[in-house]
Amino acid sequence: MDHFMQAALDEARAGLDEGGIPIGSVLVHRGVILGGGRNRRVQLGSTVLHGEMDALENAGRQSADIYRESTLYTTLSPCAMCTGAILLYGIPRVVIGENRTFLGEEALLRSHGVEVEVLQEPECIALMEDFISASPDLWFEDIGESPGPRAS
Repeated sequence: MDHFMQAALDEARAGLDEGGIPIGSVLVHRGVILGGGRNRRVQLGSTVLHGEMDALENAGRQSADIYRESTLYTTLSPCAMCTGAILLYGIPRVVIGENRTFLGEEALLRSHGVEVEVLQEPECIALMEDFISASPDLWFEDIGESPGPRAS
């Protein structure tokens, strides 16, 4: 596995260990991780701290030139909110661990010229499948959906 995707996966696992949702991300500029993050909605009671948003926050304020030369690595396909941040800051490349458990706004990213690479990393897939199976209500809350009617 790529060094940067491994760092994102380490963030995801740390989030799970904290009782959160196992999605991690790192922002990389010229081979250096500027910031890493994980979904911390549960841990901090946040409405917006998905893995990508946390990585951007932890990277700190950067100039537009830095963002335009960076790559965002994320263990899961970015949702609409995170895609918006990627587009807002002009990040030109996104490397995604997997999109089988959740297909985010990859088409929107591509339509704006963002290079999107999907790895389908088995470890990323297994981590999300196990989490969704164990915590479906929390998963649906995180992606803004309702789990629907339950079988009795």
